[in-house]
Amino acid sequence: MSSRGFIVYLLSGFSLAVLSAILLSNHVHDEKNASLLLTSDGSGTQKVWPDLEPSWKLVLATVIGFLGSACGTVGGVGGGGIFVPMINLLLGFDTKSAAALSKCMIMGASASSVWYNLRVPHPTKEVPILDYDLALLFQPMLMLGITVGVAQSVVFPYWLITILIIILFIGTSSRSFFKGIEMWREETILKKEKANRRATLVNSLCEDKTVRIDTKWEPLIPKQEKSPIEILCLNLRWKRVLVLILVWVCFLLIQVIKNNVKACSEWYWVLFGLQFPVAFLVFGYEAVKLNKEHRKRVSTGNFEYICEASIEWTPMNLAFCALCGIVGGIVGGLLGSGGGFILGPLLLEIGVIPQVASATATFVMMFSSSLSVVEFFLLKRFPIPYALYLSLVSVLAGFWGQFFVRRLIAFLGRASIIVFILSGVIFASALTMGVVGIDKSIDMINNHEFMGFLGFCSSQ
Repeated sequence: MSSRGFIVYLLSGFSLAVLSAILLSNHVHDEKNASLLLTSDGSGTQKVWPDLEPSWKLVLATVIGFLGSACGTVGGVGGGGIFVPMINLLLGFDTKSAAALSKCMIMGASASSVWYNLRVPHPTKEVPILDYDLALLFQPMLMLGITVGVAQSVVFPYWLITILIIILFIGTSSRSFFKGIEMWREETILKKEKANRRATLVNSLCEDKTVRIDTKWEPLIPKQEKSPIEILCLNLRWKRVLVLILVWVCFLLIQVIKNNVKACSEWYWVLFGLQFPVAFLVFGYEAVKLNKEHRKRVSTGNFEYICEASIEWTPMNLAFCALCGIVGGIVGGLLGSGGGFILGPLLLEIGVIPQVASATATFVMMFSSSLSVVEFFLLKRFPIPYALYLSLVSVLAGFWGQFFVRRLIAFLGRASIIVFILSGVIFASALTMGVVGIDKSIDMINNHEFMGFLGFCSSQ
């Protein structure tokens, strides 16, 4: 599937789904019993918080959560599509509480993964493994999209959200899978070329009859190994980290104040609108910087990449990245994930190598998920014991997942493993979210619940 075909697939699928929802909503409003159906709000669920007690369900949820966190952080997607159904079906939490606990798990896994990646050198260059240019480009748009997605989750019917998620996840998982196959073939070719060079070198040495002293070959300038502290200092860029933290604090303050204001009041919309200039200011600054550097390099004939991405930073490409960041955030807000289901495949699509794509996507998700966790904590949306337990499981999973996969990549010499893991996690999320969403939609139909769009203000 080409990039153009993938975009056409998403646009056509989303358009048909939304159009069907609009037609269904209009049809229901024309019915005589529409007023009765409107009294049943499918989005409003009763709070259900089970006690944290040892059971086989808790053990199974722990295993699934550990594996999902390990694979999700390695792929750079978080794993919210697996966590929400698991917490809802196995542990018995209501949907909204499951989404809040899912954010806790994503935050724990991404934080431990970031800590692990900060102590890992870049595989090919003397630069940080975290691409701060891409983080500053996508983080504000992702966080803006999450707030918009949370608002849309109140308005959109549950069945429509399920269909949109299935369309998106199947498309991104398929695209990532074919990307992984392409990378696997390229790695195979490189391995064969290296093997042929070694064979040629051995043959030339065998034909040379000159007597040599049997000594180990050493390069003229041996590669200097860096200590863990030196690697950590190289990977940390404090000024850029502070900018990301500042954006995070601004969004948090706006959300906290907005939650204490009456829904749909004038101050509510003022605070909601303040998020846009904050996000576009940071994105615009980074976009202008990348565009200027790109034009300067092109004018001097230097085609070296500005950052890990191998695309041209033209206004059109920058606008496309902004759109993808917002869409990724909206999906995260609708689903209860960190937005990595869009960001991870997108970074691979624009030419970022898998190790850096995984580390950067996880780094950005740490900010977006932690923002939601703090907000949910202030709103008392999840029980503290369960949140601490599941977060601890995710912290351990995120660290050991990165450890084992990095060792596997070093042993096999194939970074495409990360891409296949990413594709597998997204596809598994499509299955779990699809099954749960279809089951709940059938129950709503049997209970004669309203299946159209809901009013934003009336649903608050």
